[in-house]
Amino acid sequence: MVAKNKITGIVLAGGKSSRMGSDKGLLKIENRTFVECVIDAMKPLIDEIIIVSNNPEYDQFGYHRVEDDIKDSGPLAGLYSGLKHSNTEHNLVLSCDIPLMKAEILEKLIDADYKNYEVVQIQSQQKTMPLIAIYNKQCAETCLQLLQQGEKRLRVAVSQLKVKTILVDSEFDVLVKNVNTKEDLKTINHAIEH
Repeated sequence: MVAKNKITGIVLAGGKSSRMGSDKGLLKIENRTFVECVIDAMKPLIDEIIIVSNNPEYDQFGYHRVEDDIKDSGPLAGLYSGLKHSNTEHNLVLSCDIPLMKAEILEKLIDADYKNYEVVQIQSQQKTMPLIAIYNKQCAETCLQLLQQGEKRLRVAVSQLKVKTILVDSEFDVLVKNVNTKEDLKTINHAIEH
């Protein structure tokens, strides 16, 4: 395993959250914000954390916050901004809407042979998850080229990179679930209670 100071954690918290109606990263589950849950899962594995968000409310968590360099261009722009501001070659990138994330899942990425790939991502329930992944800093160049062409979809960028996909055991499916709607939030709260 690589020494943890060789990996920067990047949390993408810039989403408009149109389906949720509020800033998802600041929603709470068991008295902790989603973004705190995600950071807690990352912390044992990395040295530095960057939060990508245009919302100054994220400053309350005490981490380095960067704004999107290219506004209103979705997660691809968030990834680009995070990678651009990172000082390490390898970066653990997570969206802020996976509040049940655990370090043991992220360890699977870090234990993978990520030095030979540009992206190592998780797959759960037949879905690849490019926002639970390790990215090489050089991926920023591909992101920027696509953004300059008007592309906003992260999956388009990932399809152009050298990718390894790690399958997670089905028991972890709930832990990697995105919370996009109020219904998803109910499902996750229900999972915690049982």
